[in-house]
Amino acid sequence: MAENEKLVSEVLTLTDRLAQARASVERRFVGQHAVVEQVLAAILSGGHALLVGQPGLGKTMLVDTLATVLGLDSARIQFTPDLMPADILGSEVLDIRPDGTRAFRFIEGPVFTRLLMADEINRASPRTQSALLQAMQEGEVTIGGEHRPLGRPFHVLATQNPIEQEGTYPLPEAQLDRFLLQIDVDYPDRDTERAILLATTGVEQGRAHAVFDVEGLVAAQGLIRRMPVGETVLNAILDLVRAARPGAPEAPGWIAETLVWGPGPRAAQALTLVTRARAALNGRFAPTLDDVEAMAAPVLRHRMALSFAARARGETIEGVIARLLGDRMRAAA
Repeated sequence: MAENEKLVSEVLTLTDRLAQARASVERRFVGQHAVVEQVLAAILSGGHALLVGQPGLGKTMLVDTLATVLGLDSARIQFTPDLMPADILGSEVLDIRPDGTRAFRFIEGPVFTRLLMADEINRASPRTQSALLQAMQEGEVTIGGEHRPLGRPFHVLATQNPIEQEGTYPLPEAQLDRFLLQIDVDYPDRDTERAILLATTGVEQGRAHAVFDVEGLVAAQGLIRRMPVGETVLNAILDLVRAARPGAPEAPGWIAETLVWGPGPRAAQALTLVTRARAALNGRFAPTLDDVEAMAAPVLRHRMALSFAARARGETIEGVIARLLGDRMRAAA
């Protein structure tokens, strides 16, 4: 009982700090409440996020603001077709010492940070994109046969422009699966855009302030993993993820002709984590079915692929997820 009371007290303290962090971010990144919530949930869960949206929607400013609010050192890489893996990871150079001896010295690349922004990640070649795979999965890189650990925590927030496809290289499924969430950043509505104009074109602009530091963020990530998940929520997550796999016993008949491939166990892990994080962001001590419904699309949309026939019928991944949610949430309720 004492342990439960301690956990409740810690979660209550965390929710207060998260409310401050969210308010600080939204002073600069105005009106996009769902986007802020999803990015914070990804970081609280210890994962990476892929931000997909047209240019000019504030994705770069969001990442910069998050670095300030969460107390993380950050770096930004502009991905281009001529970018090489060494430009991300770093390289060894030959130094000549005063006594004439020579030795290799490693110069760290921008990946050696805690919050890395990979801007327009799909513009780089597959070889360069793959340079991030080990870093994203294991938190270390291997250069010259030596394992070099990255900062803790380490998060990648990558951006992707969905409308310009010339000269781009689609991310392979293995790398997409490393992103905990795919967050779609849409155009703001009229009222939100009006608020953005008022907040960003005057003499005084909204400023973010630090709410967390590195140690506080790591502690928060550990606390998220200790939050309980009820059987109803856990079963809803399993039912939803397994129903999206063609050929699985739990999949409805229409899935086999709609999807080529579906989400693996990593999707269920991600959904379990981010539902906890969303619960904390909304002042609750445990996730509910509403959290599952809210986070399902960001977790699943980049882990599923439509069949040719489904694309010809005009179906979308979002539509498939919504249909599955309707079936599974009714069953869980």
